[in-house]
Parts: sequence; structure tokens; C-alpha cells
Amino acid sequence: MALKVAIVGRPNVGKSTLFNRLVGKKLALVHDLPGVTRDRKEAVCKYKDLDLTIIDTAGYEEATEGKMEERMWQQTKRAIDESDVVLFLFDARSGMQAYDEHFADLVRKSKKPVILIANKCEGKAQELGIYEAYKLGLGEPLIFSAEHSIGFDELYLMLKEFDTKKQEPTPKEDDEELSADELKKRPVQVAIVGRPNVGKSTLVNALLNDERMLTGPEAGLTRDAITSELKWKGWTLNLVDTAGLRKQAKVTGAIEKMSVESTLYAANMAQVVILVLDADGVLDKQDLTIARKVLDEGRALVIALNKWDVADKKEALDKLNDRLQTSLTQADGVPTVTISALKQRGLDKLLSAVIKVYERWNVRIPTAPLNQWFRDVQEANPAPLGKNKRRIKLKYITQAKTRPPAFYIFSSNPEGLPDSYLRYLTNQLRDTFNLRGIPLRITVRKSDNPYAE
Repeated sequence: MALKVAIVGRPNVGKSTLFNRLVGKKLALVHDLPGVTRDRKEAVCKYKDLDLTIIDTAGYEEATEGKMEERMWQQTKRAIDESDVVLFLFDARSGMQAYDEHFADLVRKSKKPVILIANKCEGKAQELGIYEAYKLGLGEPLIFSAEHSIGFDELYLMLKEFDTKKQEPTPKEDDEELSADELKKRPVQVAIVGRPNVGKSTLVNALLNDERMLTGPEAGLTRDAITSELKWKGWTLNLVDTAGLRKQAKVTGAIEKMSVESTLYAANMAQVVILVLDADGVLDKQDLTIARKVLDEGRALVIALNKWDVADKKEALDKLNDRLQTSLTQADGVPTVTISALKQRGLDKLLSAVIKVYERWNVRIPTAPLNQWFRDVQEANPAPLGKNKRRIKLKYITQAKTRPPAFYIFSSNPEGLPDSYLRYLTNQLRDTFNLRGIPLRITVRKSDNPYAE
């Protein structure tokens, strides 16, 4: 089956020129005057070994209902809806225009895969326009010139990848944006981890309201990771009970080593990890090691303080808060819930915390408010001077992925940015967009000159 490709963008960015080059014939009218294309034009073609259906569309212009431009836009929307992949063109020479940003928002809402193409890159005058394209939030732009045959090999490889995926449909990738309804339809993978004998299996039984797991006073009863399904307030949670994790030096025997590997694998594959602590021994060195591994893998973390019914409550809470502030700074604001698995207390609060942190872990921040925040924090506290005594210029920020949220900052001199300023940005990002309690990834990238060579 042919891969359906829609070419979209504002007027006069080179859509019809690209259409003709891919099809191999001058089927679409091309002129310097904007708005020549009014209807969508389809053509079936063979591009190297790819079978493609290419759709040329009218350039997007805002218009009132009933006007010709509005009907042209309806045709463009139909082309996007019917396509397998969207080629979003912008004119790198003239840089970002208001229509580009507005159109990008509409394309993003379609949830179709997008290849961002910086067209008219035959010279050096468009470097700034390429950098500006990152604020569209559509990924890294492809350096391209439809008229001068630049970038066609790279475009072929990208289309080839989408064609391969089409042959065998797969569920949405982890970094795709999901609506609240879509998120709720997907089962949440929840691993329950901790040291031996802290009550993990008892907690699973209490949540399921069933004696599903073998429990008892003996440490190490659970050896393998066991998954059980739980329905809760419209959500489906796959609860994974795991073997207790002891200090590595104390792990002996082939069975225990396999149990540890099974637990670590379950935690790495989970989306949310519940770290169960014994209220009488809060966050000792082994607990901290487990928590750090979970956060380093990018999983969302919830701490369950078990056996709360028999604990010295004030001492346990004081110790927990102190350890979190001094030894677990990777995810400031990790949710902590006091429970008693044996008495079935605090279970709803625990599941509520799991869902809230899972939703934060999936969040995607719109590009416009993200960059407005970026400008505001730099005005309040500018980046420091670099090694050459010149202020480091941070240009744009874009969210690269979700699960966990990861961001790219583009700078002309990223090497000179101190860690303290990056921590400042991370903390401000958490507070502004309610991202407390989940791991964040912020990478500063150098905005290279694509024509340096």
C-alpha cells in the first residue's frame, strides 16, 4: 500500500516545487506569486523504491467562514487527515512568520507524524530561520532546497522509515502526545519495589482485595515479578509485585541473583514505581540506591510509607523529609503516602498519587508558553558570563519528548553554562508547570552552523 504524504505550509514556501520534484513531472503550477495552488492535488509516484501518494495543498491563510480561503483550508485539513505523514515546509530565508506558528499548532493537533523541512536553504542567509524553527516544537528541521536538490536523500530515508512502520501498525510511541481520554485508555505499568519484608506482596493483595500473592513473616517469599490487573476509577493498572532488593554484596545464590535481575527489569519497564518503605526504617542507604536507580531510568516515583499503624509517626516523617531533601534531589517533590497494607488504610490516596504523577510524567507543554516562560526566567535571572567574559545567549527551548519530559535548550556557547544555572532552570520549570516529583531531562545543545563545512 502506498504511503500517503501531504505537503503543507503557508503560501509560497515551495510546496508545489517539492510536489513536482517527487512526482517527476510538472503537474502543479509553480509561480513566485503566493496562493497559486487552491485545491489539493494528488499524484501516485515511485520515489526510488517507495510507492507514494503525494498531496499538494493550498497554503494556509486565516479566513472567515464561507470565504474561498476558508474552503481552501478545509481541503488542506482533509489532506492532513487522510495522510500517513505530513511534510511541513517553511521558508528558511524569510524565517518564521505568524502563519507558520499558527499552522504548526493545527498540524500538531492532528497527531500525524510530521517532517519539518527548512526549504530554500541553497545559501547561507537562512541560518537564523533554521534556528527559529525549533520553537515550532516539531523536532529538528531538515536542511532542504526543493529547487536545488538539497536534502532529498535525507528525506527519502525519513519517508522510508515511516513506510516501514506503516506495514506493521504499532501503538503510539512513548514520546507522542496523548489526550486525557487516550491516556486513561492505556494500562499503567506500576512496579512495586523495596527491600525484603517491607510489605510489597501484602500491599498488592490489599489493592486487589484478594490473596493473590504469597505473604508471611519470612523475608524473600517473592522470587519472580508477578503482574496483576487492577481496575480503579476508570483506570487500568498492571501491578507488578517484585522480589525484595538487598545490598548487592549480600546477594548470594543463582536464584536470588535472577530475582534481583527480574525486579530491576520490572522497574525499568514500569511507568510508575512505588517504592515501599518500612516506617520504622525510612530511606536507609539501600532504599536511596533503589530510588536513584528508578529516577535515573526516567521512571515516575511514588514513596509508600508502610506499617504506619504501628510507627512512631513524627520520627518517621521527620527522617523521611530530611533524607528526601538531602539525598534525593533528582526529583524534588516526590509524592509520599502513608499506608497500612495490613489494615488496608491509605490505599486510595496511594493510587491517586500514582495517577497524578503518571499524568505529570506524560505532560507536553505547548511551545508558546514554554518559550514565554524561558524568556521570563532569563529576564529575572540572566545566564552568567561565559569564559570569554561575554554573556551566554540561550536562544530557544523545545520539549523533545515526554515520559519523562525532556527538553532541549539551544545556545551558542553551551559549554560555559554552569550546572547551578541549569539547576535554577530545572527548579523554575518544575514550579511553573507543576512538574514536581518526576525526573526531568534538560540538555543544552550548541546551535551549530549547518553550512560550516
